Amino acid sequence: MEYLTVIASGRVDDDGVPELFAAADAYGLSIYPPENYHALDVHEFDRDDVLLLVARGENGRAIGMAALVPADGYGELKRMFVHPDGRGAGVGRALLDAVEAAALARGIRSMRLETGEPQTAAIALYERAGYARIPPFGEYVNDPTSVCMEKPLAV
Repeated sequence: MEYLTVIASGRVDDDGVPELFAAADAYGLSIYPPENYHALDVHEFDRDDVLLLVARGENGRAIGMAALVPADGYGELKRMFVHPDGRGAGVGRALLDAVEAAALARGIRSMRLETGEPQTAAIALYERAGYARIPPFGEYVNDPTSVCMEKPLAV
């Protein structure tokens, strides 16, 4: 298990980040059919309005990532993923806290996310962090595998 040392903004081509995207895709496609896997194209994370955060372990290796994507009236958490080597060490919660802090700094007062029933550990993390289930929104409206959640952010 790797322990978190730093979370910083990153780019899709930074050291270890392409491997995180590949691992996230492999994991997602192993539990969802392709038509129900709602991952943004990697290049969407190069937009100026998207914040990609990367968690690095004690040896500097990229062990987790999460992105803040602004939407109409809220921020959406996308591509939250922690490599198995970093799970159980608080990396996911640290990434979630960092995304929420960045959202507040940008004037965003509400966060939304989409996950799915097979991701019980992720759902538990989000619920512990104050997220509550909401009806599907956006592209997830007609996807029966989607679990959508929202959290108002403190001001």
